[in-house]
Amino acid sequence: MMTSYAVDDGRLTVRDGVLPPEQIARAVWIDLLNPTLEEERAVQDALRLEIPTREEMQEIESSSRLYREEETLFLTANFLHGVEGGDYASTPITFVLSNQALVTVRYATPKAFTMFALRCQRTPAMVATPDGVMLHLFEQIVDRLADVLERLGLDMDRASNATFRGARAKTKTSKTTTLGGEHLRETLITLGLVGEVTTRASETLLGLSRILTFVGAEKAHAVRKENQVLIKTLVRDVRSLVDHAKVLNDKAQFLLDAVLGIVSVEQSNIIKTFTVASVALMPPTLIASIYGMNFQFMPELNEVWGYPAAIGVMVVSAVLPIVYFKRKGWF
Repeated sequence: MMTSYAVDDGRLTVRDGVLPPEQIARAVWIDLLNPTLEEERAVQDALRLEIPTREEMQEIESSSRLYREEETLFLTANFLHGVEGGDYASTPITFVLSNQALVTVRYATPKAFTMFALRCQRTPAMVATPDGVMLHLFEQIVDRLADVLERLGLDMDRASNATFRGARAKTKTSKTTTLGGEHLRETLITLGLVGEVTTRASETLLGLSRILTFVGAEKAHAVRKENQVLIKTLVRDVRSLVDHAKVLNDKAQFLLDAVLGIVSVEQSNIIKTFTVASVALMPPTLIASIYGMNFQFMPELNEVWGYPAAIGVMVVSAVLPIVYFKRKGWF
């Protein structure tokens, strides 16, 4: 789908679909979502530039993602999307910046794009220049990543607090009481989600940092003077988010190790219970085995008290180890 944004007499004009070449040439921002060959050719013919293919966008070497052809910059990076629905992933997005227009090529819709399109309708001045559109769009992406990282931090704090407070409460009430398996499983899933999304967010921030560095080196002809201050602000914001994401990753790893330690302790308690039960049942088993032998001369088998005595000895031999373990604090 092709969406073009242009400002006419201070008003934002948004058009969908393939337009005549003269209308495409007047657009400041052209957004290509899953573009067809017809849409790509229309943009290429109207703006006299080459639109990268999806295969070219997926190449990972820096020279294929950040380069300049004459007066046009081609900037590609992976961006996080789908966090709200749980179907999160990273998708490559290309920004083709020329003095005439900004062309974005994408095959997914990060929420920042939707929010930025709504902002442009409220503030048409944001679509005044191609470089301004790109930098303001980067601002929206950075703000969105900040919100995602903040929410991940809160989710991680809630999960860790619930787990450790529960473990502390169980320890105070009973040394042998175990935490619920569902609760620990939920905590591990939350920490895994935090680690995965934070890693993808860090990948997005790394791509943005490389783009801003490249644009900063080319800003003499690619960015208008009034918009160059936005680059410095974005660089500072990206660096702060990179540091924050690293802290979240480190914290998630620490909490994951701690939760796995709690799981190990709980498993040890369960194994200890089975071990004590096994040891307690060994003497009765030995006594029952002795009286199960087929010897001819076992005098107590002919006595009236023989059967009750054997049962009593087995019960006593089972209780004594349990009492001993209790006094030692092993159970």
